[in-house]
Amino acid sequence: MTLLQPVILQYFIVTWSSKMDVRSLLNQLSDGVFHSGSSLGASLGVSRAAIWKALGRLSEFNLDIETVKGKGYRLRGGLDLLSVDVMLKEILSCHQEKINVNLLLSTESTNSWLMLKKIPSKKFEICLSEMQTGGKGRRGKVWVSPFGKNIYLSVAFDLQGGVEALSGLSLVIGLAVIRVLKDLGLADAVLKWPNDIWVDSRKAAGILVELQGEATTGWRVVAGVGLNVCMDERDGVGIDQPWVSIAENISCSRNKLAGMIINSLVEVLDEYQMKGFESFMSEWEASDFLKGKSIESSGGVNGVAVGINAQGALLVETSEGLKDINAGEVSVRPLCD
Repeated sequence: MTLLQPVILQYFIVTWSSKMDVRSLLNQLSDGVFHSGSSLGASLGVSRAAIWKALGRLSEFNLDIETVKGKGYRLRGGLDLLSVDVMLKEILSCHQEKINVNLLLSTESTNSWLMLKKIPSKKFEICLSEMQTGGKGRRGKVWVSPFGKNIYLSVAFDLQGGVEALSGLSLVIGLAVIRVLKDLGLADAVLKWPNDIWVDSRKAAGILVELQGEATTGWRVVAGVGLNVCMDERDGVGIDQPWVSIAENISCSRNKLAGMIINSLVEVLDEYQMKGFESFMSEWEASDFLKGKSIESSGGVNGVAVGINAQGALLVETSEGLKDINAGEVSVRPLCD
């Protein structure tokens, strides 16, 4: 596909000296093989001493740097670093015209970064980061975000209309991600209302939608996607629910995944802004994990989930009749013996 010049690419790089930046060093080490200090210095145009000092500072990313006398340095296991140029190969040219991509090495949260950014010149402002130091989940939870292992991606855009314009928004974001996973062969991926993606009964991805503005003036929407790609058990220590990395089931580079997700988000959000949530209902229900299951909600509504309505609320058949849930946590009730 042709890459269009109008796409604005912004690289935010932690700089350690006027001659060397961390991304350049990580690019050299990403192959996972040994590099001597002198060869690294020659490649990057700095002294061996500068390389030594820079390697010491990689500890802020919790990377496993191995040092062997006579061999040099290597990044154990290597890295699949993100690259905007590679991502763009997965994005349709008509979609590239609408996006502005920001790639960070580390940030507190991609959602927070976009919430603070001024209104962009493109329809969709996108932020990705190799790492989050304060990744946000729903209801104040922390989203575990190790360096170079997963996808941490947020998209910001303007949405006209009142509260009704937001109906089903987090659900269609989830649909954009699950389309990609299914295209890659992950047939078992399902959607758990309101904004989780599960694989093998474990959480693989989550969606967090945050808003600025009000119903009388329209909304500035920031929607974040966290997708576990190749996180291992050591990275996931402390997570309080079953989780899974999609690398257990499929093999795909993070750049390809990120590009496909961006492409899918633009496609879905364009349609959502024109047609609303109703046009997505049948597709969402086809991957609905909760439908037909006995559930209990944090709001005290218990019963059998029977689908969703046109506003994206969860419909539950209870002993008192049909009820809808618009927000909160929902869990599947264990089967009785």
